[in-house]
Amino acid sequence: MMNKTNPGNNIQSAGEKAIADLVVYGKIFTSEGNRLAEAFAVKDGRYIYVGDRKGAEAFVEEGRTEVLDYSGKGLVMPSCGNGHAHYSMGFAIQSVGVLVGQHDDVDKFLTDIVPAAVRKAKENGMTALFGFGWNVNIFEKNMPTRQQLDAICSDIPMYFADEEGHKGLVNTIALVNAGIMKEDGTVLMEKDAIRGGEIMMGPDGTPSGYLKEQAGTYARSFLDNDRLFPIDIAKKNLGQIQEHLLSEGYTMYMDGWSPYFYNTNLYEAAFQMDKAGDMHFVIGMSYEIESWMDLEEAFTKAKDARKFSSERVRTDWVKLFIDGTVETGTGYVDPLYPDGHQGRVNWTEEEVTDMTRSANAEGMAMHVHVMGNKAVNLAVNAFVNGGKDEMRNTLVHVRNVNPSDYQRMADHKICVTAGMHWHHFPDGEIETLKTMVPAGMENEFYPMKSFFDYGINVSSHSDYPALSGSPDDPFGIMEIAVTGVLNGENGSPWWPKELLTREQALTALTINCAKQMFIDEQRGSIKEGKYADFLLVDKDVLTCPEAEIHAARPSATYFEGKKVFSR
Repeated sequence: MMNKTNPGNNIQSAGEKAIADLVVYGKIFTSEGNRLAEAFAVKDGRYIYVGDRKGAEAFVEEGRTEVLDYSGKGLVMPSCGNGHAHYSMGFAIQSVGVLVGQHDDVDKFLTDIVPAAVRKAKENGMTALFGFGWNVNIFEKNMPTRQQLDAICSDIPMYFADEEGHKGLVNTIALVNAGIMKEDGTVLMEKDAIRGGEIMMGPDGTPSGYLKEQAGTYARSFLDNDRLFPIDIAKKNLGQIQEHLLSEGYTMYMDGWSPYFYNTNLYEAAFQMDKAGDMHFVIGMSYEIESWMDLEEAFTKAKDARKFSSERVRTDWVKLFIDGTVETGTGYVDPLYPDGHQGRVNWTEEEVTDMTRSANAEGMAMHVHVMGNKAVNLAVNAFVNGGKDEMRNTLVHVRNVNPSDYQRMADHKICVTAGMHWHHFPDGEIETLKTMVPAGMENEFYPMKSFFDYGINVSSHSDYPALSGSPDDPFGIMEIAVTGVLNGENGSPWWPKELLTREQALTALTINCAKQMFIDEQRGSIKEGKYADFLLVDKDVLTCPEAEIHAARPSATYFEGKKVFSR
């Protein structure tokens, strides 16, 4: 049930003759305990009053106060957050690489996409080629080989990541540069030589060019990444990212892998953008450490990247990949997969515990990718035994959870950022899934409501560009979280007991993301003293038909009291 705010809760009373820069009237969802308000007043970029219409009128002076009456036009609400995504990587690919369509087959990939990418790379004088997006379910029965890629281009190393970013296709020169094999075919690294990864071998006993998990990130680290992603491209991409985020209603964004190109150019670009006064959103940046890296050296680099911190650029996270994905057999699970294996785990519990202890001691929080229930349990144990509760160490994605781990997550203030947009499934595909995942995990995955039930701070993420056909925008995500159905997909409501109320979905999209990012004292809800980051939504998503929520869009996005996007 929603309650009206106390009209007396203002930080500067009307008796002091405070004059607002902006006053907004309308139906206002505050993200403060599901409360509604009728009006708020803004001065110097912050809310100075939140309450009823009459109370706000006292802050209006004709000629000095802009008055915006949004009554009956939709919903006014805090701007949204995306608790984990890869916009930096996604937009970089569009600048320096090539996108493979989710439905593109191997023939199109080899005859059209790769040749076009090679031409583009050579025309631009590139020393490496990077692509993203191929669908493993389409490719796996006819996986391209390094020899086929060599026939298209053998003198420029190429790396094509799949749509999840967990697998890669490379040509021979990329393998040679990474020290995995010699040009003459001599194998230098066996299948499991790279910790956390798998080098797939061809019928001839040499690497096929197909790399899984950390074997892929290892090979990609040998590309000419400074030329592939220089600082001028990082700056250009950040401007594009900002435009995209504001148009969808986001002003908070946690970047899931900030040194994706193995440099700190994105950090420096964001710092310069904020210093110049051009940053109209808050970005959280996580420094990913791979299981094949020298841990001490990588942690030193993660700490050093904090020098780029500013008010709107937060650099206080260490990112780990603990396991892969359950649907592709690399998530760390119990019970076992149908073929008897348990998945792939990149770190031991002791290592994650030590890393958590070290990071938290430095004032850095953990941001870890976990999918399988066994991986979740490992991470929870590490956070409990090595971490500080106040550091809000975060689990990312969280496909399956052992019941006993929920309470421990709540007790130790562990945060979750969840793929609420993945909580749907087409009718008729469960039988296929049964052959791929452990028993019981084929029809119950990606919980949501349980986190609220246990009092766990859960935020929403889109994991862009790894969308798997799901929406990126807040209201498309909200509709799935509420209905368990993706608009236009032939599916029945998915796992109904884990569906959210509309208020819970908005909470996960707003204040809970701010809490995850340690900015909840300043942002994430409409409350006196906080920055005025808010949306004018063209539909009342609290009362409109559920099946219409996805159609809602921000008419305008405000950041620190100023309109930064208008449709």
